[in-house]
Amino acid sequence: MKDDILKEIVLEKGVTAEFSGGILRIKGPKGEVHRKLVVPKINLKIDSNRVIVSSIKGTKREKRIISSFASHIKNMISGVIENHVYKLKICSGHFPMNVSVSGDELIIKNFLGEAVPRKVKFISGVTVKIEGTEILVSSPNKEAAGQTAAKVEQLCRITNRDRRVFQDGCYIVTKSGKAVI
Repeated sequence: MKDDILKEIVLEKGVTAEFSGGILRIKGPKGEVHRKLVVPKINLKIDSNRVIVSSIKGTKREKRIISSFASHIKNMISGVIENHVYKLKICSGHFPMNVSVSGDELIIKNFLGEAVPRKVKFISGVTVKIEGTEILVSSPNKEAAGQTAAKVEQLCRITNRDRRVFQDGCYIVTKSGKAVI
């Protein structure tokens, strides 16, 4: 059954939005996030302090896409108000690891006694800090923060060893404020 579908997302105080060329840009006190949101049957427009996503005679496919767009927009708004922060725990049982940040790169030295340091580059717009045995990855863009945290976790992947014994590595503990168990 085809219905008119409409979702409104209210912009917080101090947040502005701009839509042109299929790209939605949201600016706030903590930064700017942009995302390409283009689907032929879905309209996106900006009123004074609202982002309106709609479809005329939309099917359940358009309804799903509109709900996804609304979730993406809410994540963008929350990101420019308060950065998305991922926490990783540094665990070293066999060899003491040395984790450091150099420019836009994370370097892990002496991982399982390896002579060659492991390195990973950050996605642009992401800041990484090391506080004791925690690595903090923060960004206004939730996808960029999550991908960078996943890259760091995959950097310490162990192969050809018993995972019950060799538990060294960097593991995601919280994802944007939610605990990972």
